[in-house]
Amino acid sequence: MHRHFLPATLLLAGLAAPVFAQDGTITVYTSQPTEQMEAVVAAFNEDYPDITVEVFRSGTTEVMTRLQSEIAAGDVQADVVLIADAVAMTQLKNQGQLHTYADAPVENLPASVVDPDMTFFGTKLITTGIVYNTDLVEDAPASWSDLTTPEVASGLIMPSPLYSGAAVIHVGTMVQQPEFGWDYYEMLADNGAIAGQGNGSVIEAVARGEKPYGIIIEYMALNAKADGSPVEFVFPAEGVSSITQPVAIIEGTDNLEAAQAFVDWQLSEAAQEQSVAQGYFPIYNGVEPPAGYPQVSSLSILAADPAAMLEADEDNKRAFADLFGG
Repeated sequence: MHRHFLPATLLLAGLAAPVFAQDGTITVYTSQPTEQMEAVVAAFNEDYPDITVEVFRSGTTEVMTRLQSEIAAGDVQADVVLIADAVAMTQLKNQGQLHTYADAPVENLPASVVDPDMTFFGTKLITTGIVYNTDLVEDAPASWSDLTTPEVASGLIMPSPLYSGAAVIHVGTMVQQPEFGWDYYEMLADNGAIAGQGNGSVIEAVARGEKPYGIIIEYMALNAKADGSPVEFVFPAEGVSSITQPVAIIEGTDNLEAAQAFVDWQLSEAAQEQSVAQGYFPIYNGVEPPAGYPQVSSLSILAADPAAMLEADEDNKRAFADLFGG
């Protein structure tokens, strides 16, 4: 079923002597940044040296477009999907495209990140808040509402749900909140806010001083700050949207054992420690967040209904494009 040879893949193979039964090749479709994914595969291969991992990496929207095209053609190349979008995972699940992994090691995960039908599993917590350039901004914003004034909105850039899975979740969450809704986005647009593409376009614009303010996932802002960029991140007072970067096995994979091994590793303490080192909030009990991050328990997370978000996804994208282009 799977050919495993993709023109845009990154091939990273373990070279150590085999010590596990699992072997062969799996292809992972992911939205995780390339350098981070290289580190993930290298660490995975330390434990599973006989499994070769090929990676197709792009934004969530492009990953899903490619996957849906392959599904339609009956020629799916992916064995595992790791994307920052539980809504897209729910869509794949509803299409019958995800393998039920009833024995996945979820005992240390909060129930909120585990699909009740055991088809996909959160691997980390990613929140969306506000980034600002400290060279350009004197009065830091403290809330989502602070972004709506003309003097702030006119300098605001945000990721687009037409490109970013995290933005799909963020916009979908915000429009479900009675105090925000589409009125909030209309106010931002009317006052001059713009949309880039993915979160990378936001941090680049703010770190370079092209825009003083941005809406962004926290680890990109905090990693940029740690690397010396003149930026600060704000967890808005009203709360943050959140995503869990779920991992799932594609139904019909021809290397189920290796795919399960990859999921097992993603849900392990070793993977959680690595994700913390990469700047992510952990979801594993007992693993501390990165230095400078608040405790997960202290975060105010905006409630969202993923099923309703999936149903409204196309309408949300159309409405966003009408306001900000696409």
